[in-house]
Amino acid sequence: MINDGSDHQSVVDIQNLGLTFETTDGPVYALSDVNLQIEQGSFVSFIGPSGCGKTTLLRTIADLETATSGTISVNGVSPHEARMNRAYGYVFQAAALYPWRTVERNVTLPLEVMGLPKKEQKDRAEKYLAMVDLAGFERKFPWQLSGGMQQRVSIARALSFDPALLLMDEPFGALDEIVRDHLNEQLLQLWHKTQKTVVFVTHSIPEAVFLSSRIVVMSPRPGRIIDVIDTDFPHDRTLEFRETPKFLEIAHRVREGLRAGHSYDD
Repeated sequence: MINDGSDHQSVVDIQNLGLTFETTDGPVYALSDVNLQIEQGSFVSFIGPSGCGKTTLLRTIADLETATSGTISVNGVSPHEARMNRAYGYVFQAAALYPWRTVERNVTLPLEVMGLPKKEQKDRAEKYLAMVDLAGFERKFPWQLSGGMQQRVSIARALSFDPALLLMDEPFGALDEIVRDHLNEQLLQLWHKTQKTVVFVTHSIPEAVFLSSRIVVMSPRPGRIIDVIDTDFPHDRTLEFRETPKFLEIAHRVREGLRAGHSYDD
């Protein structure tokens, strides 16, 4: 068990969590004995090898998967209750936009479901599209945008109903490095501006280290937490910060944790 020693208010509290998928070929042990507290206002990244369960852990927080052992709470209630309360926004690996709806109407979709007045829907879409630097693109369609711009629309949609928690599953994984770097800087600025709690899944060590206030390193399946690394980087850091000794020191620790994780023996 890893105790993160947090005395601050936890938005997500995970205790002894395990998840097993039953398949025709037998059980698949996805997560084992996961213990983690995620503090309000933090930016927490899950990083680990492919198939380690980091997306499964994110989906369990989101009530898209159900744990088979242990407990998990989101804002003091079950993941299901948190989902019903619209306590979080979710950004998928693909932007998942409706091609027949304009950018504005993609962003307002959750607000339509919630029954908000049209004026408020429009105002919120305008606010969050401006926040992701897409003001003026309201009437465009997704197919008229680049991949990076589509993901920014997806982020604006996830923020549109003002959730306290933002869950992000490798949102920039399919983008080229230059676009990814730019969106990393934008996301960092957005996090500081909104003060949201962010839980972020990534395969990229530089991305995890650059963005995060806390990095959760996971082992190969069954996913276990093998290290929790807190950072105290300056809020106004730019991409050049990745060349500093402090950044490289944390990146080395993450890399060593990932290597050590492969020695786990069930």
